[in-house]
Amino acid sequence: MDIRHSTSVDQIPPLSFNEDHRSRKPRTLGLTSMIDFGPDSFGWTGPASLRDYLRCTADYIDYAKIYAMNALILPEDVLRETIQIYMEADIKPYAGGILFEYAYLKRELDGYIRHLKKLGMPRLEISENYLDFDAAERTHHIETMQKHGFDVIYEFGRKNPTEAFELDQLERIVKINTEMGVEHTIIEQSEIDFVSANNPAILKEITGRDWFRNVFIEADPYTFPKGHTQLLEKFGNGVNLANISADQILRLQGFRYGVGRAVNYAILSRI
Repeated sequence: MDIRHSTSVDQIPPLSFNEDHRSRKPRTLGLTSMIDFGPDSFGWTGPASLRDYLRCTADYIDYAKIYAMNALILPEDVLRETIQIYMEADIKPYAGGILFEYAYLKRELDGYIRHLKKLGMPRLEISENYLDFDAAERTHHIETMQKHGFDVIYEFGRKNPTEAFELDQLERIVKINTEMGVEHTIIEQSEIDFVSANNPAILKEITGRDWFRNVFIEADPYTFPKGHTQLLEKFGNGVNLANISADQILRLQGFRYGVGRAVNYAILSRI
């Protein structure tokens, strides 16, 4: 697979011996959001190993999501230290949307807010993977979390979609989110998979919209590397990607540059 001709979004700068090829934060192109599974086969991210890991990778990570319910499962002192480590490395940590959905369904949003504040978590994700808000409800929850001092990320889409999403609906939500100060909107991986199989023309249309820079495409860590190189091929190596596990960060960055068998060492063809 050769992604050298992909022009869907702007391309990241090439590797160079004479210049610093690492784009500086905060960047607006080719952002990467890591998913922190904790001590796991996808990357051992306990505090001690995380510090060493980030010495090698922090330049290529913009956000770090604490996976699903881990903000309740892991020890609080570990979570507080992990959050601080990310912030010291200029990476923005946040609590995943499933935690929000769990708190909403249990009617414990007040406890959820208290818990995240106690951890020192600066931002959170609001999602509707298993919920269904109308525009007013969505706005209410975003504004509520912002009033409590959290930066907000929004995830669009369901875990088990039964029909392709409408582009106009996505555009409306992204634009409203941006106006409200939501940091970015993530498109749920299951929605991307469903559209790719049933209405792939939608994905081509997305990349031409001016709001696409405020969007992250969620990858499936279980399909690495093939699924990730396909996303780069569809959207360009400057696409913003989310759900990248710790063990995939450096190889993904290599793919963006055109390094690796999975992208046919396209770096050599770009010279």
